[in-house]
Amino acid sequence: MKKYKKRIADMLIEKKLKGKGAVLVEGPKWCGKTTTSEQLSESVLYMSEPDNLKQNMQLADISPSLLLKGAVPRLIDEWQVAPKLWDAVRFEVDHRGEEGQFILTGSAVPADTQLIQHTGTGRFAWVLMRPMSLFESGESNGSIRLSQLFKEPEQIAAVNDLDIMKLAFLVCRGGWPRATFLDEDIALEQAYDYYDAIVKTDISRVDGVKRNPERVKKLMRSYARNQGAQASNAAIKSDMLANDLETLDEDTVLSYIDALKKIFVIEDMPAWNPNLRSKTAIRTSDTRYYIDPSIGVAALGLGPNDLINDLETFGLMFETMCVRDLRVFADMLGGEVYHYRDKSGLECDAVIHLRNGSYGLAEIKLGGDEAIAHGAETLMELKNKIDTKKMKAPSFLMVLTGTGNYAYRREDGIYIVPIGCLRD
Repeated sequence: MKKYKKRIADMLIEKKLKGKGAVLVEGPKWCGKTTTSEQLSESVLYMSEPDNLKQNMQLADISPSLLLKGAVPRLIDEWQVAPKLWDAVRFEVDHRGEEGQFILTGSAVPADTQLIQHTGTGRFAWVLMRPMSLFESGESNGSIRLSQLFKEPEQIAAVNDLDIMKLAFLVCRGGWPRATFLDEDIALEQAYDYYDAIVKTDISRVDGVKRNPERVKKLMRSYARNQGAQASNAAIKSDMLANDLETLDEDTVLSYIDALKKIFVIEDMPAWNPNLRSKTAIRTSDTRYYIDPSIGVAALGLGPNDLINDLETFGLMFETMCVRDLRVFADMLGGEVYHYRDKSGLECDAVIHLRNGSYGLAEIKLGGDEAIAHGAETLMELKNKIDTKKMKAPSFLMVLTGTGNYAYRREDGIYIVPIGCLRD
C-alpha cells in the first residue's frame, strides 16, 4: 500500500473544489501533485499511461468528452500532453453547472497554450504545490502555529527537537515526499537525481530549446550562491563567465532562468513596499530562491558535513528552507511572503502578508545568541520605520531559528521560534 503523509495542499484543494468546477494543481515534479490529488479524487485518468497513451491522445483529439466521464472529482493526470482537454474541461464545467468536477495535474513540461482557446477564468482555480514543509514531513512538531502569532499571544512555549546535524540533513534531503520514507543515505541521493534530470532533460523540454547542460550547471551553481540575495542577471552572468570560455549575454541568462521558473525550480520572492515615515528608497528587485534548498545544495555538490563545515553556506540554504515552509504556511492562511530592503541596507528576510492587511515580520537565523539579538534589532528598526497612520502595525515580530531549545516570547514582545516547532 502506497504510504501517504497529509499535506497542507489537501485542505487547499478541497476548499478550491467547493468554489470552482475545476482545480489545476501546479508545482515542481516529484513534489507530490498526483499522489495528493489521488487522495481527493473519486476517479482517475492517467493520460500518459503507456498502455493507453495512444488511445487517450486519439480520444482527446476527436472526442475529449469521453475522457471526462467518471465519478467526480475526476483527476486528469498529465493533462498537458493533450492541451485540448483544457477547453473540454471548461466546456463540461459550464454545462454541468456544479462545483468540484475535475482536478488537473501536470508534469515539468508546460502545456502548449496556443492550443487553448479559453483562459478558464471563473471555472478554474489554481493551487501551487511546493515540496513538503518540515511540519508536513514530520520533522517539525508543530507546537507553534503561524496563524496564532497573528493573534499576538502573550506567551508561547514549545520544545525544539532538531539539532544542527539534523537540520543539515533536512536541508540536503529537501521536502521531496518519497525521500521522507527512505533511509538517510538513499534519501540524500534524491535531490541529486532531481538536479541531474533538470540539467540533462527538463530545462530543454520546457519549450523545445536545446540548452547546454554545462551552462545550466554553471547557472544553477551561481543561483545557489545567491540564495537570499537580490543578484541581478548581469551579476549572475559575470559569475558564470568566470568559468565559461564562451560568449554569454544577459538575454541567454534570462532565458535559462525563465525556463527554470516555468518548471518551478526557481521561485523568487517579490519585494515588499510598505508606507514608511521617512522617504526611504525601497529596493524593488526580487530576491533569488530555489523552491527547495536541496536543489541549491545539489547544484553546489554539497552534503550535510559540508554545510556543518561552512556555516555561511549553511545559513543561506537554511534560509531557503525556512522561506519554503513560510510560503507553504502562508498559502493556507491566504497570504504571501515578501522580502524588504531599503537603500540604507536595512532588510527583513520575510514579511508574511495576509489579504486582510495583517502582516508579520520575520528574520531568519540559523542560531546563536548574537545572531538572534541582531535579528531582533533589525525587526525593531523596521517596525519603527513603518507609518502606522497609513497602514496597520505588524501583528508580530519573529526570529525564526534553526537551533535553540525552546520557542518563547521575549520581554520586548519578539517571538523566538525554532523552525522545528512551526506549522501553519
